[in-house]
Amino acid sequence: MTEAAVQSDMRIRLLTGVTFAALVAGCTVGPDYNRPALAPPDSFRGAPAGTAADTTSLADLKWFELFKDPELQKLIKSALVANYDLRDAVVRVDAARANLGITRSDQFPTVEAGANVTTVRSSTSGTFPLPEGFDQTRSFGGISALASFELDIWGRLRRATEAARADLLASEENRKAVVTTLVSDIAGAYFSLLELDMELEIAKRTLATRQSSLQLIRSREQAGIATLVELRQGEQLVYGAEQLIPNTEQLITLTENQLSLLRGRSPEPITRGQVLGDHELPPTVPAGLPSSLLERRPDIRRAEQNLIAANAIIGVAKAAYFPRISLTGLFGFQSDSLSNLFSGPTRVWQFVPQVTQPIFNAGRLKSNVRLAEAQQQIALIDYERAIQTAFREVSDALVLYQKNREVRAKQELLVAALQDRSRLSYTRYRGGVDTLLNALDADRDLFTAELGLAQTKRNELLALVQLYRALGGGWQA
Repeated sequence: MTEAAVQSDMRIRLLTGVTFAALVAGCTVGPDYNRPALAPPDSFRGAPAGTAADTTSLADLKWFELFKDPELQKLIKSALVANYDLRDAVVRVDAARANLGITRSDQFPTVEAGANVTTVRSSTSGTFPLPEGFDQTRSFGGISALASFELDIWGRLRRATEAARADLLASEENRKAVVTTLVSDIAGAYFSLLELDMELEIAKRTLATRQSSLQLIRSREQAGIATLVELRQGEQLVYGAEQLIPNTEQLITLTENQLSLLRGRSPEPITRGQVLGDHELPPTVPAGLPSSLLERRPDIRRAEQNLIAANAIIGVAKAAYFPRISLTGLFGFQSDSLSNLFSGPTRVWQFVPQVTQPIFNAGRLKSNVRLAEAQQQIALIDYERAIQTAFREVSDALVLYQKNREVRAKQELLVAALQDRSRLSYTRYRGGVDTLLNALDADRDLFTAELGLAQTKRNELLALVQLYRALGGGWQA
C-alpha cells in the first residue's frame, strides 16, 4: 500500500470514530437530577403578626449592618482571616476545585511527546570486529507523539465530572456555613462577655453598698441598738457579693480566651466597645418567606449539592455495565541517522482502538449500583432533614426572641420596683421605723433581679444572633 493510501485510510478511520462518538455523545446513563418536591409551610411558626407575607428577611442584612459595635466588627474581621475552621474550609474548596480539574481532564485526549537519541560505539578488535571503513560510532534517534482518548459513549466520565463539580459547590457552601457559624459564635461570645462585665459591675456596686450598710450595722451594734444576729446578716450579704466577683472574673477570662481561639490567636484581653445595654436592636425582625430559606441557608444548599453528587455517581456505576472504548495513536519518526530523522521513509504511526467489556465479576457491578443508589437515598434523607431542621430552628429563634423581649420588659419593671423598695427599706431602718430584715430582703431581691436583667438583655441579643443564623445570614461578603 502506498503512503497516500495509508494516509487516506487513517483519515477514514479517524472520521468514522469521530462521527460515531458525536452520534452517541448524548447517551448518558443514570438518572438526571431533579430537585425533590418539598412543600414548605406558608409562614414560619412564631413569626410576628403581619409579617407572614413579608418577602424581606433579617438575613438580607450583612453582618456588619446588623452588628454595629466597632470592636465587635474588628473581632469578626480578624476571625474571618485567621480562624482555623474557616482556613480549613477554604483549603477544602481548593482541593475540591483541583479534584474537579483532574476528573474533567479525563474527558479530553491525553497527548504525550517523547524523543530519544542512542549513541553506540563498536570495538574494532572484539569478537565481531567491524570491517575497515565502517564508522565505530553510530547514533540512533526517534521522536514521537502518543495520543489516547476514551470515547465517553455512556456518559461515565461526564457523570464523574458532574459529581466532582457538585462536590466543589458543596465545599463552597460548607465554607459559607462555616462563616455563618463563625460570625454568630463571635457575636454570641462577645455579648456574653459584655453581660459578664455588667454582672461584675453590679457585684462591685452592690458590694460597696453592702459594706456601707455593714458599717452602719456595726455602729448600731456597738451602741447597743442592733443585735449580733443583724451584724452577722450584714456580713453574710457582704461575703455573698465578694465571692461572686472572682467567679465572674474567672468567666470573663475564659470567654476572652474563647474569643482569642476563634480569632486564631493566643489568649489575650479583648477590647470592648459599647456596653450591653447600648446595643441597638432592630425594630422588627422579618423572617421572610419559608421558600427563600432553601436558597439562603448554606447548609441546605450544601446538602443539595451532596445529593446531586450522589445522584451522578449512580450514572458512573451503571456505565460500568457497558463497553469502554479507548483510542490510542502514535505518530513519529525513527532513523538510524539523525541527519535524515525527518525524511519521508522514517515516518512511523500506530492506531490502536481498544474495547473492554465486563463478562463476569461475581456481582460487583450490581453491588456498586446498589451502593450508589443507597448513598443517593442517604443524601436525600440528609437534604430533607436539613430543610426541616432549618424550619424548626427559625421557629425556635423567633419564639425565643419574642419571649425574651417580653421577659426583658417585665424584668426592667421588676428592677425599678425593687430599687425603690430597697431605698425605702433602708431609709425606714435608719429612721428606726422598720427592721433590718426587711432591708436585707430588699437588698437580696434587688441584687438577684439586677443580675437577672443583665442575663435577660444578653439572652435577647443571643436570640437575635440565633435568629440571624437560622435564617441563613452572616456569610454575605
